[in-house]
Amino acid sequence: MIKIGPHNLQSRAVLAPMAGTTDLPFRKLCRGYGAGLAVAEMLISDRQLWHTRKSYLRLAQAEGDINAVQIAGADPEMMADAAQGCEALGADIIDINMGCPAKKVCKKAAGSALLKEPELVKQILDAVVSAVSVPVTLKIRTGWSPEHRNGVEIAKLAEDCGIASLAVHGRTRACRFKGEAEYDTIAAIKQAISIPVFANGDIDSAEKAEYILQRTGADGVMIGRGAQGRPWLFREINERLSGSTSKTPLSGTEIKQTMLTHISDLHQFYGEFQGLRIARKHVAWYLQNLGNDADFRRLFNGIDSASGQLDAVHDFFEQHAQILQEAAA
Repeated sequence: MIKIGPHNLQSRAVLAPMAGTTDLPFRKLCRGYGAGLAVAEMLISDRQLWHTRKSYLRLAQAEGDINAVQIAGADPEMMADAAQGCEALGADIIDINMGCPAKKVCKKAAGSALLKEPELVKQILDAVVSAVSVPVTLKIRTGWSPEHRNGVEIAKLAEDCGIASLAVHGRTRACRFKGEAEYDTIAAIKQAISIPVFANGDIDSAEKAEYILQRTGADGVMIGRGAQGRPWLFREINERLSGSTSKTPLSGTEIKQTMLTHISDLHQFYGEFQGLRIARKHVAWYLQNLGNDADFRRLFNGIDSASGQLDAVHDFFEQHAQILQEAAA
């Protein structure tokens, strides 16, 4: 069991914060499949910019859950203020983003760009930790370039500042999402600090999760893109790590119900107009795991009503029962 402040996580697999993906409907779905924690989409630290529908939706939380909110920025005072704002709105955990390689984040010297400035990292962490009473966690990369992997230095600094847990993506800022993740730096980080460490990067199966945990000695794994269109990955990982010799079968009926629930929740959460558009990308991710049916994707993308989307998914499963059964096997 992994402990973050007063919170005991019931699984060693957690959902990574991903902009445009880890909204409340998706977080609830992954938690239902056994994710130990699901971190919300990143919020910019300037609270003057929170008065938008987009920020309002990102701040939405699930009643009775552990609500973890991620913030990003480069100004210690502003980051502390953002953390206080999140805590006031009910956040149970504040996560700091120093792992995002996106240009629009890094050009503001936030995200993984901060790894070049350890002193500024320390100022931000000190400011945020002292500003709130809830646990503060941190997500980083292994460094800011393959030639400058300073993840161990940043990890030690984070522990000294009072960070409650650390997630490490196995690439540098310069690598973005190219090539393969490397895990030796994560193993070195785990050896250097005593707080919980989550390994992140290219984990797309239960077997890979088990291998990465053994390879790095990490306490847990953080799943990002591997969960897109496949929220049941958390159940598969939990079963694998429990040593269970039997695997809960994933039937076409379960996949169908998961998709229908997800799409319906998106319609309700965002409203029909925006919900339709967001459902399209999630369905595309589901289809990648179900044979990538291009014809159905084109059909689905042209539907302009909530009921039409739900009916289309229902019909798709009726027409592809055998194929979907094989995909689930």
